[in-house]
Amino acid sequence: MKQRLVVIGNGMAGMRTVEELLTAAPDKYDITVFGAEPYGNYNRIMLSSVLCGEKTIEDIVINNRQWYIDNGITLYAGEDKAVARIDRINKKVYALDGTFAGYDRLLIATGSKAVIPPISGNDLEGVISFRDIVDVNKMLAYSRSHNKAVVLGGGLLGLEAANGLVSRGMDVTVIHNHEVLLNRQMDRPAAKMLQTELEQRGLKFKMAAKLKQLLGDAKGHVASVCFDDGSQLECDLFVTAIGVRPNMTLAQEAGIYCERGIVVNDTLQSYDPSIYAVGECIQHRGATFGLVAPLFEQAKVCANHLSAHGAAEYITLPTATKLKVTGINLFSIGDFQGDVNCECIHFTDPAVGIYKKLVIKANKLIGAVLYGDTADGSWYQELLEKEDNISDIRDMLIFGKAYARDFVTTQQPKIERR
Repeated sequence: MKQRLVVIGNGMAGMRTVEELLTAAPDKYDITVFGAEPYGNYNRIMLSSVLCGEKTIEDIVINNRQWYIDNGITLYAGEDKAVARIDRINKKVYALDGTFAGYDRLLIATGSKAVIPPISGNDLEGVISFRDIVDVNKMLAYSRSHNKAVVLGGGLLGLEAANGLVSRGMDVTVIHNHEVLLNRQMDRPAAKMLQTELEQRGLKFKMAAKLKQLLGDAKGHVASVCFDDGSQLECDLFVTAIGVRPNMTLAQEAGIYCERGIVVNDTLQSYDPSIYAVGECIQHRGATFGLVAPLFEQAKVCANHLSAHGAAEYITLPTATKLKVTGINLFSIGDFQGDVNCECIHFTDPAVGIYKKLVIKANKLIGAVLYGDTADGSWYQELLEKEDNISDIRDMLIFGKAYARDFVTTQQPKIERR
């Protein structure tokens, strides 16, 4: 008889694990999936493309409902199908409407929740996050009927939301608590070039700003944003994009060991041997996750063990940063700041908007920032992950893979044949 696998979460991490499992062991499990959204599986990282009009919701669907039927997967999707309780003793999960399913193996992929600023007025109408299709639809509706939007957060998600709203015709101001945009992913020169380019597209910025409160109108709708310095901004729509936290409440209530996320080992197994977890809800070797690349790698490893092949181990590798804004190319990875024991190589061409910085330590590339020309990003990532000795190509490293290879070839000693 097939074993029973229940998956809590119909997002990218959980469904990639199921896809990998269907390839590795298609007949091993009867699979049941619970999802809180009334859709099939869709590409959440492409929501910004939907917001700016480059794609539709249909374009970003990965697996529609027919896919679940074709693969014999039972899908319970919608708000009332969100799992409310895990009964570990009897190995069952229960949804809000009472729907339940028993499991032999349970996969938790509940993702993350948006961080909401702890300020007065955060519960007003018109205050939303940017996490799912519902949020995008709200933002699109506001763009058709309102004018002024404020986006809190100068990180990747905040800039993508702001770019989408300005492309829809809204007057958009980005609030950031740091004087450097993408300060966790970029250095000051690259961030300044990015800010200039975004300003040319119509975005406004209030940098190094400290939010005080949100004020509403007589109908309980957000009307203005107040700052510690006494200044204010008019606001019809307030979008928060200041980070996420692992959604681990369900696991905690079930007594599964959690710290900052659901703690898993190198096989993505929790402290309960019948329960696995992947994605933004987990904590692995002290780290939590917010980008898609590590989630897909976790899915491979988890599926390997659920299929009883049991050979893979998850290792956290440096993840590259890319901004999903058409016409803007940026890339960063690793330790792009360095320290006193590092050396930095720079290349700048302001006329064409190109900036490159490589950080080297002990003849190894440990970090990179590219703006404008990111063609060699994947090569730099490969050098960094493999910890290759770059001493032979150091002088040409900043110019990219093709130049570095040509340099090595021309420097090789010629062998005379007799």
